[in-house]
Amino acid sequence: MQNLFTIFEKGGIVMIPLLICSIFVITIGLERFWFYRKAQTPVTSLLNKLTPLFAVGKWQEAETICHNETGVVAKVIATGLTYFIVTHHVDGLTNSLEGAATHWSSLLRNRLNYLDMIVTLSPLLGLLGTVTGMINTFSVLTIQAGQPSAITGGIGEALIATATGLCIAIVALVIHSIFAQWLDNIITDIEQVSTLLVDQATRMENNETA
Repeated sequence: MQNLFTIFEKGGIVMIPLLICSIFVITIGLERFWFYRKAQTPVTSLLNKLTPLFAVGKWQEAETICHNETGVVAKVIATGLTYFIVTHHVDGLTNSLEGAATHWSSLLRNRLNYLDMIVTLSPLLGLLGTVTGMINTFSVLTIQAGQPSAITGGIGEALIATATGLCIAIVALVIHSIFAQWLDNIITDIEQVSTLLVDQATRMENNETA
């Protein structure tokens, strides 16, 4: 800990915003991980339960199953089924599913833009630390020539700030990429189950009007 504090102190004033960025990355990473875990739906198991019910038009039973399941996919399908049970309008069902999917997609994307910003911001802050460190070095060269320890201190500040900024950006990029892939998987699952529901509802409606 003492070594870390010494390194932080030698990195200059830029280390303070870099520390704030690192705290944001850790906090957002933990919060999003917990949220995505709760948002995950066992889609294969859900499809095994819903497919035979959709095939025979047992919408009420399918709705009950979705309400009892966890995750975003089950919530979106439950919203669509609740609407369809009352109205029996396929167009309204599609709009209901799209609205619910848009709502949950927005919640899933929440705060990922901050990680994206930190990926860009951290190296820039590190570069700023490099510039200020080199300015200090050249100030020593012009004003206090003959003090090698002061000169190396300015170079050390530049290197520490740059390395810290790059490390934070790399961690933020990895976390952002993992969550972005997780988000894409959940959205794909929503589209898969929603398409199945709309197809079966359309087929049932066509049979009833035939």
